[in-house]
Amino acid sequence: MNKLIILFCGLVISFTDSYCQQKFSNKDSKADINILFIGNSLTYTNNLPELVKKSAKLQGVEINSKMIAFPNYAIIDHWKDGEVQKLIASKKYDFVIIQQGPSSQINGRNMLIEYGKKYSSICELNNTKLCYFMVWPSLNYYQTFDGVIKNHKDAASINNSILLPVGKVWKDYFDKTDDFHYYGSDGFHPSLEGSKIAAKVIVEYLFLD
Repeated sequence: MNKLIILFCGLVISFTDSYCQQKFSNKDSKADINILFIGNSLTYTNNLPELVKKSAKLQGVEINSKMIAFPNYAIIDHWKDGEVQKLIASKKYDFVIIQQGPSSQINGRNMLIEYGKKYSSICELNNTKLCYFMVWPSLNYYQTFDGVIKNHKDAASINNSILLPVGKVWKDYFDKTDDFHYYGSDGFHPSLEGSKIAAKVIVEYLFLD
């Protein structure tokens, strides 16, 4: 099987042909893209969906979005509420982007995988594609960053989902520059610049080749 190699922010990422066709088919089939964002304060801080919309528009992609995000929520909490299942079942959305906390430890990893499978299954039934928004640890727990990255990568791979590696892009920048201004004043939530970088990564991995 042939592979496509993409160079982004100094990273080389390879995708199989079938993965790329699956990833980009929604964009090619309709003018407007509908995205459902599911998360917590790491998503609603600085209104990430609006930043994604603006970033995509610069690339000629029009986005409509809906955000379901509450403080301290994990994907299990949203699932238990039941609202996200109804929204996905409406068949309105091309992409469903899920986000929870750093998830560097075993409980977070298991949740990403086990509940990610539930989201992936309902997305598949309703002709949408699940995406994992990889986040970052707080500065106080920076040493757990590699675990955050690995667990998100594994969950996305296991559940045949798109990985949006925002955390990896952040860490590469930090390691190269020793400049942590993507973090906000509390050392955890993103600054506006950090959210803008997140939006650019999301647009890059969903729509650009």
